[in-house]
Amino acid sequence: MRKLQTQGVHHITLTGADRQTSIDFWEGVLGMPFVFDQPNLDDPDEGHLYFDPGDGRLITVFTNEARKPVHNRTPTDPGCVHHLAFNVSRATFSQVAERLTERGIGHSGPKDRGFMDSIYFKDPLGLLIELACYRFEPPRGCSHADVMIEAHRIRVERGDYNIQEVHLADAIERLVARTQQTLSSDQGS
Repeated sequence: MRKLQTQGVHHITLTGADRQTSIDFWEGVLGMPFVFDQPNLDDPDEGHLYFDPGDGRLITVFTNEARKPVHNRTPTDPGCVHHLAFNVSRATFSQVAERLTERGIGHSGPKDRGFMDSIYFKDPLGLLIELACYRFEPPRGCSHADVMIEAHRIRVERGDYNIQEVHLADAIERLVARTQQTLSSDQGS
């Protein structure tokens, strides 16, 4: 049977609060440019806002002026969305906790995830948001996923619990050795 091969996330659509609360959070807090809006074509009582999360793709938000912000946690039952994670630079990540605190937004504080650092907080309707920062840059011609696959293999070979920076460094070295030509006959020194 043939696959329906995906090529990345096209967009993610969320149910938001009212229009201004949604704009204030997605553009005002997270810095996602507000690209355009139009009616929700499936529900004339709702608006449909479009934001660029930084990669030219889209995060869209259905709005309704009758929905006001609540700070309850969104459901985490099986089949529900647990959280959305967005990539940020190391420079931005170092400022996230301070900037969220300045806005009065509660957060988890930085979390060490071995291959990345994360911080968690909620959107105006209680959806858990993660800002994440990789601890590595992939070598030229490779993706973050390429490095993660190789780091996973190394971790499993060594019997380690989770991916750590040493696995990333060794994975990058392996990928460079496989993909980068050299005139040297001995790359082991």
